[in-house]
Amino acid sequence: MSDIGQGLQRAGRTIEQTFLGKSEAVRLMLIAVIAGEHMVLVGPPGTAKSALVRMLSKLISARYFEYLLTRFSEPNEIFGPIDIKAFQAGSYQRRTEGMLPEAEIVFLDEVFKANSAILNSLLSVLNERVYTVGSQVMKVPLLSAFAASNEVPNDENLMAVFDRFLLRVRSENLDSYHFHDLLLKGLEHEKKSISGAYDKLQPVLTSAQLHALHSGFGEHMNFTEEFLGTYKSLVFQIRGEGVSFSDRRSIKMLKLFAASAFLDGRPTADASDFFVLKHVWNNLDQAEILEGIVGPTLEAYYRVHPEARRLGATDVGLDALSEEINRIRGVLVSPEPVSDIQLFSHLKALNEIKAALLAIGTPPAQEALGRVDKLLGQVFQSGKFS
Repeated sequence: MSDIGQGLQRAGRTIEQTFLGKSEAVRLMLIAVIAGEHMVLVGPPGTAKSALVRMLSKLISARYFEYLLTRFSEPNEIFGPIDIKAFQAGSYQRRTEGMLPEAEIVFLDEVFKANSAILNSLLSVLNERVYTVGSQVMKVPLLSAFAASNEVPNDENLMAVFDRFLLRVRSENLDSYHFHDLLLKGLEHEKKSISGAYDKLQPVLTSAQLHALHSGFGEHMNFTEEFLGTYKSLVFQIRGEGVSFSDRRSIKMLKLFAASAFLDGRPTADASDFFVLKHVWNNLDQAEILEGIVGPTLEAYYRVHPEARRLGATDVGLDALSEEINRIRGVLVSPEPVSDIQLFSHLKALNEIKAALLAIGTPPAQEALGRVDKLLGQVFQSGKFS
């Protein structure tokens, strides 16, 4: 099992080195694969939703199926064409070779645009790991399914499928202080795409290893009474804020906590694994509510165990933040006039930097936070707003 954990860690590092600001999304993808659960990425076009899943599929030697769904998509595009010979013999079957029912890693882009004929069949595939065609019930070898969408579904008819994706992850454009590094990473990514370097990626683990992990994962689901007590408190806080969180989902979350611990090589889950709870929202407004509930528990744990802190969604170091502070200072304290648009843009960037520094929380981050506050004070006293 340690070989599986190390392989997944290598996969995570490879993906993180390619995509800036996606470390938390990458970790959640790996957790989903370990636990055998499903994840949906929600965000505007151009935020690497598809690219993240495709790279993960290259790093796991598994049968992969990907499709972009529209309301005009037909079941035979997903589940395979009707077997004409069998049909002529009086049997209704599909030819599923290379299609979703025989895939181990699945990626469905714009999944919520699919019609009811596809969505109804998906429900049993995602939940029970079976696909029914005619009188035949097929067991599917699905490890994890990933989906992407530009928006959260608001149609009641789609909520059953949305509920099957235990993890919901926002994929947003990066903050302004990432932009320079984004250009460098993007340039490197384009060069590798042109040269075909990504086609030469070697898998770091196999589907057989993951199937074996899933069949024996119960032995990794170990929780202390303290952990369960804290979890109970968080669940009731979440429900108290009006966020729907069923008993079924609360039990399934235990697999994700155990998967997060497994990824780190820990025998039991600890409070740092509660970060997964930030990604159980039912609409985007609830994401902030969950952050407010889970954040204090994480911060309390990190104060005692600073080595356990993860950069998370910001995925940026102090050096990059300090460089951006210095760049903005150079503009704002300069005697040269700045336009209102420039001024408010830089002030917005400083507020984003403050949020990132607060998330890091280390003494050097606190020192940098003081420099931001000092710079803001200088700006407000400079008369630039007059």
